[in-house]
Amino acid sequence: MLTKLLFNNASNLNSTKAHFGLLLLRLFAGLSMAFAHGTGKIPPNEQFVGFLEMLGLPMAIMFAWMAGLAEFVGGILIALGLLTRPAALSLIITMAVAAFLAHATDPFQKKEMSLLYFFIYLAILLMGPGKYSVDSKIIVK
Repeated sequence: MLTKLLFNNASNLNSTKAHFGLLLLRLFAGLSMAFAHGTGKIPPNEQFVGFLEMLGLPMAIMFAWMAGLAEFVGGILIALGLLTRPAALSLIITMAVAAFLAHATDPFQKKEMSLLYFFIYLAILLMGPGKYSVDSKIIVK
């Protein structure tokens, strides 16, 4: 039993355990993005807009809204498993901007959170939402 638990081949990505793991990943990554990061950016505050202007982004207010909506709405959609791949793509782009533009000159420790989210959403984009999602109930098979 213990050997099977520790060394079992995890290649069956269509197992109930894999789908449950994906659900847990989506719930945590989606809700933490929405409520820890997105809520503080809707509506965008002057400090965030000023930071985007300092980075040289044109129409900083528009990009501030896009980031806030991607983080809040995208996070909720990821958690629900609704429009999962488009939501993941919007968050991948947002996290790439955060890691490679906003934290371009920062040490890795400052980029780490953005990069973690980037790769989590990339995995979700590639694997899809799993069977415990709204998307899986909508898709006609």
